[in-house]
Amino acid sequence: MKIAVFASGNGSNFQALVDYFRENKLPDTFEWLFCDQPNAFVLERAEKLHVPFHFFSPKEFSSKREYEEKILEILVEKEIELIVLAGYMRIIGPTLLNAYESRIINIHPSLLPDFPGLHGIRDAFAAEVKETGITIHYIDKGIDTGPIIHQETIEITKEDTLDSLEAKIHQIEHQTYPKIIEAVIKEMQKVEEEKND
Repeated sequence: MKIAVFASGNGSNFQALVDYFRENKLPDTFEWLFCDQPNAFVLERAEKLHVPFHFFSPKEFSSKREYEEKILEILVEKEIELIVLAGYMRIIGPTLLNAYESRIINIHPSLLPDFPGLHGIRDAFAAEVKETGITIHYIDKGIDTGPIIHQETIEITKEDTLDSLEAKIHQIEHQTYPKIIEAVIKEMQKVEEEKND
């Protein structure tokens, strides 16, 4: 399966995904990285990993639709079958949602439906809850409201700081996200094979 990753920042989840798939010699390939921030570190990672990439901002376009149509044009050209979000900080609009229904996956650093939005880790820490975690889910029209694929819980201890909690969350993300993406791809391929039988 041909995969595209969308990211906006550091790209540690992107790195973990590519490393996992390559180390395990999986047939699925990361064909493209898209980034909306021209100075994001993820672009350096893509270069080192030899993954083709583009970056452009919505500000360069007259509308969100036009912005997403440009992205879609490249996705179609590269025959992308699955989009994986890895710290992409923009809401996916109808242009991409309609073209890739049930084929856009996101990872969120909280146990949804609790603490959706941009600051899941910080919000959980500030709320002084005893546990938080990660949620891997399909994207829909809402903000972090799509069907949940997988959740993993971690305890927030009295010793935790916001920094230590962030480190724990990222560690779980890097371990879990690649395995779940692998499982999702296998399931998608199985469904496709059954359709063709």
